[in-house]
Amino acid sequence: MRKWIISSMLVVATMQAQAMDISSKDMPDGKTLNSAQVFQGFGCSGGNVSPQISWSDVPAGTKSFAITMYDPDAPTGSGWWHWTVVNIPKEVRSLAAGAGQAGGAALPKGAVMGRTDYGTAAFGGACPPPGDKPHRYQLTVWALNTDHLDINQEASGALVGYMLRAHALGQASLTGYYGR
Repeated sequence: MRKWIISSMLVVATMQAQAMDISSKDMPDGKTLNSAQVFQGFGCSGGNVSPQISWSDVPAGTKSFAITMYDPDAPTGSGWWHWTVVNIPKEVRSLAAGAGQAGGAALPKGAVMGRTDYGTAAFGGACPPPGDKPHRYQLTVWALNTDHLDINQEASGALVGYMLRAHALGQASLTGYYGR
């Protein structure tokens, strides 16, 4: 019986997804966001620039990547999608600061941004309500088992999130904070 338990534990441990690594020069994990990553509008005055992001240690079988930035603390009942990008080619391991600008010219060929909760297909920075405790901004890179998701610029964050969870081989996140 003990041999079976130990060998079962080893099989389960080797079946778990490989841990990915994520980093950002502009958005260090656990730190306050820079003004560059703050929205310009809704009473906020920031640069509205998507952060630089790099990733490594991707799972075997990865065919593409996606990136999301999400605020689970937004007082909406469903959080707030600040950025969704899908169909990033499997060879890519980083995006430069500003890659989330409207039109997607700075994204890798084939990558598509979905619609944020600001209503645009572009990066939308942090802008929590005045007086709220600092919100969490979760920047996540997703390794996917498909090279293409049927997502366009009108796709909501909820739809993108659903598709990512259906195709994820692994993911890694970092969290920045911002309040006003």
